[in-house]
Amino acid sequence: MTKHFAMIGVAYVADDYPLYYDATNEVGLSMAGLNFPENAEWRPYVVGKDNVTPFELIPWILGQCSTLEEAREKLERINPLDEAFSENLPLSPLHWLIADAKKSAVIEITRGGLNLIDNPVGVLTNNPPFRFQMLRLADYMQLSCHPAKNTFAEDFPLSAYSRGMGAIGLPGDCSSASRFVRAAFTKLNSVCGSSEADSVAQFFHILASVEQVRGCVRLENGKCEMTLYSSCCNTRTGVFYYRTYGNSRINAVDMHREELEGDMLVSYPLRREDDIFAVN
Repeated sequence: MTKHFAMIGVAYVADDYPLYYDATNEVGLSMAGLNFPENAEWRPYVVGKDNVTPFELIPWILGQCSTLEEAREKLERINPLDEAFSENLPLSPLHWLIADAKKSAVIEITRGGLNLIDNPVGVLTNNPPFRFQMLRLADYMQLSCHPAKNTFAEDFPLSAYSRGMGAIGLPGDCSSASRFVRAAFTKLNSVCGSSEADSVAQFFHILASVEQVRGCVRLENGKCEMTLYSSCCNTRTGVFYYRTYGNSRINAVDMHREELEGDMLVSYPLRREDDIFAVN
């Protein structure tokens, strides 16, 4: 593309090319890629199709599309090309959350083809497939943010001994499927304030409910699964907010303070060091 919408997000930059984890464009369309192992499947080159590799998908969609419906039209013509960025950066198995101001959806490319699935809860985690995650919400339909009611047995007197017992059974383990349920419950019952600062703070509280704490999930290579960063964006103003595992201060980057018609990548290193305010 010789001209495209500007976008802002978190990326690994290689050879001055942003390999996006998530991004929002200047007109408010947003995408994020999440791990989808053993399900994602890419294809050989196909003549007559828009051959787009997974690492290109976020800039390809956000560079051209203003809404989810425009993205839907573009996705109907693509062939998910099996072509890595380089030998040292092979393709990641991903599925994607995509959203505009009105609704969100999930993009999954599997052996059965490319699917764009409506996402009424606006939540996505890593594997398993999205439709299974949505189906599993029915296992928890009895949960409530209100005080628990006694439905244990008729005429058997029981009373709550603590607040929050209406949500007993909400999964608390570290698996992606359980974190999906917990994120959906927290998001759908969350009460935000009226200001942007209130909404941003509440967003990070929601994500903190499913944060991966270093040491709780050990990997085969001896490393630990952990939430490296969390982020959100005001899609009307283009202000991108993030915090990292090592720095819990909320940092803001305003895309409109840069030259949106420029042709150079602008990068800001993530702030990773502790930033503690000494009160006395």
